[in-house]
Amino acid sequence: MKTKVLFFIMSVFFFVNTNAQCAMCRAVLESEEGQGAAKGINNGIVYLMAVPYILIFGLAYFIYRKYFTKPKSQE
Repeated sequence: MKTKVLFFIMSVFFFVNTNAQCAMCRAVLESEEGQGAAKGINNGIVYLMAVPYILIFGLAYFIYRKYFTKPKSQE
C-alpha cells in the first residue's frame, strides 16, 4: 500500500512539470519573443487534461467508500 501511495505522490509531482503543446502550437508560439503566451497555453492544456482525472479519482473514491466501509452497528 505504501508503494502505491508513494507512486501516486511522485506521479503528481512529475505531472506538474510536463509540456503538453502539440507540434503546431509549439512552432507558432516559439517564434514569439518572451515566451509568455507559450507558458500560458501550456499551463491551460495541462489544467484541462488534469480535470477529468481528478473527477474520475473522486468518483472511484466515493464508490470505494460506499462499498468497503463497515456499517455502524445500531444499538
